[in-house]
Amino acid sequence: MSVPPRHAREQAVLASVLTGLSARRSAVVTVTGATGFGQDALARWSSHNASARGLRVLSARATPAESGLRYGVVAQLLASLPGLRADLAEGSPLPTGHNCPPAPAELLHTCRQQPTLLAVEDAHWLDAESLRWLHLLARRASSAPVVLLAAGSAATVSGPDWREVVVSSPGPVGVRELALGPLTAAHVADAVLDACGAPGAEEFLVAAHRATAGNPAVLHDTLCHFARQGHPPDAKRVPELRAIGAAVLDDHVDRGLRGLPEETVSLLHALAVCGEVLEFPLVCVLAGLRHLGEARVRAAVAATGFVSTTPTGPRLDRRVRTRLLEGMSHSARADLHARAAELAHRAAADDRAVARLLLGARPVGTAWAVHALKRAGRTAGREGDHTRSTACLARALREATDPTERAQLTFDLAATELVTLPEAGRRRLAELVRSRDTAPDLRVRALDLALTDGGSDVLRQAAAEALPTTPGPERDDLIALFWAADQAAPERAELMVPEVPALPDPPASPAQAGQRAWQLAVRGVNLPVARQLARAALAAPARRALILPRLSACRALCLTEDYEEAEAGLTSLLAELHLHDLGVAVPHVLTARAELRLRCGRLAAAQRDVAAAETAAYRVARHPLSMPHLRAVRLLVDLESGHHRDALPLAPEPETRPARDSGYWPHLLFARGLVHASEGDLRMAVGLLKECGRQLLNRHEPNPALIPWRSFAARLLRMTGGRTEAERLSRDELRLARGWGAAGAIGWAELNAGPDAGQDRLSRARRAVHLLRSGPASPGYLRALAELAAAERAKNGSRITATAALDELSVLTSTHPHSPMAARTRLLARLAQRTEPQPRPADAPSPAWAELSPREARTALLAAHGHSNSHIAELLSVSRRTVELRLSSAYTKLRISGRQELRALVRAREGARNVC
Repeated sequence: MSVPPRHAREQAVLASVLTGLSARRSAVVTVTGATGFGQDALARWSSHNASARGLRVLSARATPAESGLRYGVVAQLLASLPGLRADLAEGSPLPTGHNCPPAPAELLHTCRQQPTLLAVEDAHWLDAESLRWLHLLARRASSAPVVLLAAGSAATVSGPDWREVVVSSPGPVGVRELALGPLTAAHVADAVLDACGAPGAEEFLVAAHRATAGNPAVLHDTLCHFARQGHPPDAKRVPELRAIGAAVLDDHVDRGLRGLPEETVSLLHALAVCGEVLEFPLVCVLAGLRHLGEARVRAAVAATGFVSTTPTGPRLDRRVRTRLLEGMSHSARADLHARAAELAHRAAADDRAVARLLLGARPVGTAWAVHALKRAGRTAGREGDHTRSTACLARALREATDPTERAQLTFDLAATELVTLPEAGRRRLAELVRSRDTAPDLRVRALDLALTDGGSDVLRQAAAEALPTTPGPERDDLIALFWAADQAAPERAELMVPEVPALPDPPASPAQAGQRAWQLAVRGVNLPVARQLARAALAAPARRALILPRLSACRALCLTEDYEEAEAGLTSLLAELHLHDLGVAVPHVLTARAELRLRCGRLAAAQRDVAAAETAAYRVARHPLSMPHLRAVRLLVDLESGHHRDALPLAPEPETRPARDSGYWPHLLFARGLVHASEGDLRMAVGLLKECGRQLLNRHEPNPALIPWRSFAARLLRMTGGRTEAERLSRDELRLARGWGAAGAIGWAELNAGPDAGQDRLSRARRAVHLLRSGPASPGYLRALAELAAAERAKNGSRITATAALDELSVLTSTHPHSPMAARTRLLARLAQRTEPQPRPADAPSPAWAELSPREARTALLAAHGHSNSHIAELLSVSRRTVELRLSSAYTKLRISGRQELRALVRAREGARNVC
């Protein structure tokens, strides 16, 4: 009988013991190891070898079924000796009474005539009487040539340790204790070579070791199945090996569990549930083994072969843990998880660990469970694990009994489900809005979140139905949210039953103020009032602030050109969304901030916001109503940055019907029109811009500060011969911009009003630069500078003004050298060099200016044109301290060079500014 080569050392020891038995020397041998390590195979090998030597062999195997029968193993050993008690010769143990098997001395008497090997397999299942009988035999073994070989594991946690009982004989008999260890890399390589007939590749050997959890029996069965399929042991066959190993390991775990005592199985179940959460002594408490010694329990669980030893205690392999839990009934598993969760809570375990246990538990009906699940859910949401957050909050909802707490949990769960299961989240929010039991404040917040996600006519109808049963302040907020969802279609409000009143004037709440500010802004009327209302909306306390009205207020401030206040409001709103786990609104706010930064000419910051918005939108299931806005801003940022090739694939992408119904659809039409214009398809571009305008007018949003579609369409119409329509559009935009009163909108409209030729071109460019200079370095300002530089040279205007405009333009476009405005700047510079007369000695550049480094010159030039240090830092992508140091160095160099050069330079720069 063959035994794997990994047992060669143990075979040599056993062979020497049998040689000693042939020479009439007695011995006691124990072979131990985890389940499947081959101790029983060694016992059978020894029996076969002893028979071949002419020795008498008495063998027996203990089983769980006979572990309660008195002298069951003794009966098996003596069954082949008919001279010792006929009742035992028939193989029937003595179940009761005072009858006893033959004393060990009787067996030893027969051994004096014939040396005998007694081999017992699965000794850990020995019944108490048989174990005591073998103990007595071992004590007297020196009186006759006999070898007692017991093989088994230490997987029992109760009763006496069979190894200690067997080897505790005080006599002079030699005792050998053999402990079988796990597989080594060399053993795996030998087994692969033996099973497959070829050496295994390194990757294959590593995979075989991992897939079989280091268990010899699992490895043997896995390799046998693998070899029967005819696969070579190379790296390409690792997936097949892993699949076979997983199935064999499952089989082995199932068979192994059936052969373990009940206490050991309970301990393994406890380890499977909370072994990674609780310390091992607490795991023993959960398994009901607190009364036993920890060392004994550790040895027993290690002997199962299912665990690995770590510094923190025994750990189960993931697949073994899964099989252990699958083998339990649902009620038993849920009960074990519940008891483990309570024990973990009492041990002050981490909330996430307690929640992980509660997810598999039956409802425990305690307040601590609700709080632990809520905290764990919110932590998971902040970490971006929305699936786990949803599971924790849904489980907390099963525990909660207080109606107010259940309503708040429903809101938190819906906010998380909007990310992972949007339809379920929308249904929960709609139920909160409709329910008469929902607190008014929570009803308002639920409607706000649902409408921020995209909303629907169902939610608007639910808001209308909730108005009669909602008290004063919350009723005002409901009205504001209704118009925030459908502000530009008053005719749809007439279809609601009951009818929703219009926003009052003045507004009755901060939410109404924010929404009214946006209404005035998009309609282009009463800029001071719109600014005042937007500021009032953002000044509301955070606990009363809502998402949509604050977002509307920030966007209104963007149209009033109060960019710093708008950006501060958006950044504050973004922080609160992260704080309260309202991630579904994050892409919306990031997109609005990206659009604001694009308007300010801060393209790098806008690109970062667009990228963050796209990442956030990818993580959450964004509603199609809000996606056109993100795509429109992405297209415009790409075009302004010179990433033309990135914009092209996005422009023609089809949109769903809900997206076409979105209030942001005109923004996408405008961006697509500009993309087609950049490709030279002017007819398509004009068509898209006109459709953008038609939809904006249909929504009562004529303000050109929102989308300057008229001016861009007029520019393209002049190129295609539609001058009459172009002039009409230009005049309309200038009239509306002046009616709105924002300097930036007026400056852009002035730049694009009237024909391209004539003296009017120069005056328009000068007025546009004068108006736009008061704001940030926006794309419109760059175009105005370019127009001024070209017009001054074309009409023999101020060469100093043209040079100053071109210098400033070159600095502002230097951070994005591939942008269209950078290309136009380079073209204007080349034209200027061709037409520039040779300077006279008096017109030579100042030697002081030549001493400045390029970085100092750029920084000084921007400062000379009135840009603040913080704005210069943003434009040049440096810190404010760097700007201060550069300006200080430039001033020092100019002052040292001489007062005359410094005064001349300052006069030239100031003259250029005054002319502009």
